[in-house]
Amino acid sequence: MSETLPDTSKAAAFGLDRRRLVTLAGAGAVAIAAPTFPTSAKAQIMPNTWDKTFPRSDKVDHRKVTFTNRFGITLAGDLYAPKRASGRLAALAVSGPFGAVKEQSSGLHAQTMAERGFVALAFDPSFTGESGGQPRNIASPDINTEDFSAAVDFLGLLPNVDRERIGMLGICGWGGMALGAAAVDKRVKAVAVSTMYDMTRVISKGYNDSVTAQQRTATLEQLGRQRWTDAEKGSPAYGPVMNELKGGEAKFLVDYHDYYRTPRGFHPRAVNSNASWAITSALSFMKAPLLANIAEIAPRPVLLIHGAEAHSRYFSETAYAAAAEPKELVIIPGASHTDLYDRVDVIPFDKLTDFFRRGLPA
Repeated sequence: MSETLPDTSKAAAFGLDRRRLVTLAGAGAVAIAAPTFPTSAKAQIMPNTWDKTFPRSDKVDHRKVTFTNRFGITLAGDLYAPKRASGRLAALAVSGPFGAVKEQSSGLHAQTMAERGFVALAFDPSFTGESGGQPRNIASPDINTEDFSAAVDFLGLLPNVDRERIGMLGICGWGGMALGAAAVDKRVKAVAVSTMYDMTRVISKGYNDSVTAQQRTATLEQLGRQRWTDAEKGSPAYGPVMNELKGGEAKFLVDYHDYYRTPRGFHPRAVNSNASWAITSALSFMKAPLLANIAEIAPRPVLLIHGAEAHSRYFSETAYAAAAEPKELVIIPGASHTDLYDRVDVIPFDKLTDFFRRGLPA
């Protein structure tokens, strides 16, 4: 099933710079700048008005909700349920992409799956969007996989949800989070990921594993110096605003810009649209491989979906190889990485529906 992937080795540094977690290039220098971001540790719940990047469906009920993860952080979510449904339904916890908010791709996926009969919860990860946590725009594989399990907690306590029929749907970097969470959370009965990134792998090793041991060491040394600076100032430093183009970027970086920085997908609360990650967030991703236990998802089913033209396709292919049966890898002809964010004519919703109906049977 493998084909030649686009050559992103020269663009590896650009890709991680886009993430603003760490630039692994040359001596491993870290881009340092410090714009100001909100620092409230409480969930910033907005009025229950429609503020999504996609149209509202008249086939589902929607409401904003909050719940708390194991670390005591209040998470904000959008809960979608099919109208006029009865009995206890199968449910999905949905999140991603990495640096996005629930008003973007995850909300679109959740609403669409609710149209197809599932209760679906799209949520903002800790430290981002309307969720709580201080300082803002921090990422951690431990906390973020816990966010997914906390979403399962919330769904399983709803009176219209069958807690024995809960699945996870992760998009982009949250695909890796979903696989990592499902491996240890046996309550999850099926997991699907779309256009998946393994954030621990790309931050540790660069695109296509192109970072050398010397570059990794240099990056860690620079991050250590950045921690001293942050400690002295009492607050973390951030990189420049994400996904700004200066010319000459690789196509996949242009694609990110075309989603996050244009009316197609821009949202003011999204890190990828309007802010940046704290630079030292990279440290936790460089020591904790998310997919080390992916084989332990079995015998629960795994579905991986990726675009044939996506620069990130190799993440799904190697995850598929490491996973145990039952597993399935679906490659969408002609699709790029970001096509699977919001292109409803490209996203295989029929496949997702069939997978979860089989994986979460009544």
